[in-house]
Amino acid sequence: MALALYRKYRPATFAEVVGQEHVTEPLRTALASGRINHAYLFSGPRGCGKTSSARIMARSLNCEKGPTPDPCGECGPCRALAPEGPGSVDVTELDAASHGGVDDARELRDRAFYAPAESRYRVFIIDEAHMVTPQGFNALLKIVEEPPEHLIFIFATTEPDKVLTTIRSRTHHYPFRLIPPSAMRELLERNVAAEGVPVEPAVYPLVIRAGGGSARDTQSVLDQLLAGAGPEGVTYERAVALLGVTDSALIDAVVDALANDDATNVFGTIDRLAEAGHDPRRFATDLLDRFRDLILLRSVPEAANNGMVSAPEEQIERMVGQAERLQPGTLTRYAEILHNGLLEMRGATSPRLVLELLCSRMLLPEVADDSGAVLQRLERMERRLAAGVPAAGQPSAPSAESETRPAPERVYQRPSQRAAAQQERAARPERASVSESPTRRAETAAAPAPSPTAQPAPTAQPAPERPTSDTGSASAGASGAVDVAGLRQYWPQVLAAVRSQSRSTEALLTGATVHSVEGTAVTLTHPAQPLVRRLSEPRNLDCIARALGQVVSGTWSVRCVHPSALAGDEPSAAPPARAPQARPEQGKARTFQRPSDSAAREGARARVTTSEPDIPLPPEPDDEPYPPEPSEQETESVDPETRARRLITEHLGARPID
Repeated sequence: MALALYRKYRPATFAEVVGQEHVTEPLRTALASGRINHAYLFSGPRGCGKTSSARIMARSLNCEKGPTPDPCGECGPCRALAPEGPGSVDVTELDAASHGGVDDARELRDRAFYAPAESRYRVFIIDEAHMVTPQGFNALLKIVEEPPEHLIFIFATTEPDKVLTTIRSRTHHYPFRLIPPSAMRELLERNVAAEGVPVEPAVYPLVIRAGGGSARDTQSVLDQLLAGAGPEGVTYERAVALLGVTDSALIDAVVDALANDDATNVFGTIDRLAEAGHDPRRFATDLLDRFRDLILLRSVPEAANNGMVSAPEEQIERMVGQAERLQPGTLTRYAEILHNGLLEMRGATSPRLVLELLCSRMLLPEVADDSGAVLQRLERMERRLAAGVPAAGQPSAPSAESETRPAPERVYQRPSQRAAAQQERAARPERASVSESPTRRAETAAAPAPSPTAQPAPTAQPAPERPTSDTGSASAGASGAVDVAGLRQYWPQVLAAVRSQSRSTEALLTGATVHSVEGTAVTLTHPAQPLVRRLSEPRNLDCIARALGQVVSGTWSVRCVHPSALAGDEPSAAPPARAPQARPEQGKARTFQRPSDSAAREGARARVTTSEPDIPLPPEPDDEPYPPEPSEQETESVDPETRARRLITEHLGARPID
């Protein structure tokens, strides 16, 4: 049976202990000067050399030439305590995991008083000392505090905090650490050279990472690879398949795809990963290690030379290129997402789904509002701008023609206003075909006679000037120069000016259209007779006239009429009024008048036209308040007919018109 590598190449002196110089040097100095303590505490992770150092300490103490930091290896105690030696009766190694009770401690205490048989000191090495019960420590406390001159205790533990405080305070504490990758690689290469088996250089980083800094675990992994090596030795492919680590080609593919924002290759690589049977959790762990290496290479350019990043030379070159394409903020966010995702994968029923969600978070920083996502978006924009590619959502460079031509003013229109504008454009097709500028038309109209080469002027009436203004409002030399078509074109601006003065007047104008323009007199039409009467009030007409003056300039007079009045309809042609006696319940519903103003109501009803006798009069300004101004959302979402019905119902108190 072959001896395990960690036993076969176990250190025999302090000089052979790898990666623990901070412990071995003080111990060698203490042995050389003869300042030996009666109790020592060696603590640290598993497999880092605690028990081996305790045996070396016992060998150095009992050497015939000692105590010495360098045992001779020829005397009886040195041969007995060698790594492959039979052991010594004066050196007792006790495993506290199975002998940590109070009875075992009492038996050890009784044996400790006997003098050594053939050595200078009697040494008790208690491994896994944290497993000793408090009662067992209390049984050893007196002898550890005041031991005989020939007795030395060496406690080895991975959890020094669990050792009884009174015991720990009476020892010299030497903390052991994990072995760094550079020292571990030297140890592995020395052992492989002694075995005579070829090993590819790319295998060492995999073995070191699998060992986790423990010399015993790392040599056990290497021993497994050497046992399964073929005639060609230990290859990278066989090591990847046996250790279950992710192939570096898959990790490179994912990192390159993330650097290029290529979602197709990212999820395609995950699909290949699942098809190959790799564990998504292990892949996420290996990818997190890669991001760690990239962050170090980005922050510390000489990290590869200092041993901070351990990888083959060709892999280091690829990683340097990846680190240059990925910014620090992006790398940090990727690492944080993977770290949190590994916690989510612990109890996940579908680790592949969690891995795909993690990759989608990396590719879509727009869906997150944290500082890391914002920094990644900024870095992505800077990278695209540096490459000459417009960022997402950024318009391309404008052409020379678009730079010289001013951008048209965008005026918001309600649905009713857009419908009116479409009707107005359909009613004047001949005006849409005119392509001359207003200045050109003014020069043509002001010319006394056409030139001999020009075409004869049409007999029809020339098109009126369209007012223009630098501020967006239509201004002309005289207000009468604006016709019906021009005023309809600027009607949305007029409505905006009315709205700035009175929202209620602007609400009443919904559905109103410009019928005619005669000089400075404007005639508006509205299909609802009650709203016509409301618009005919002096305060509303003055508001509309002021708005016209602001937009078109000049002094205007406005009147609002019903379309039937302009069509010449007689009162008899109006729809027959509904008799009050035909609907007896209506009399109860319309008793909204106050007794104080009944006389004024009767006088006002005498002036109402007989075409609609059943529609009540609106409240007078002195009697009832004006209707509240509608909100902007209500103005934009309610059509004119529904708004007219609502105004009559809420503010006039009458039944809506059917």
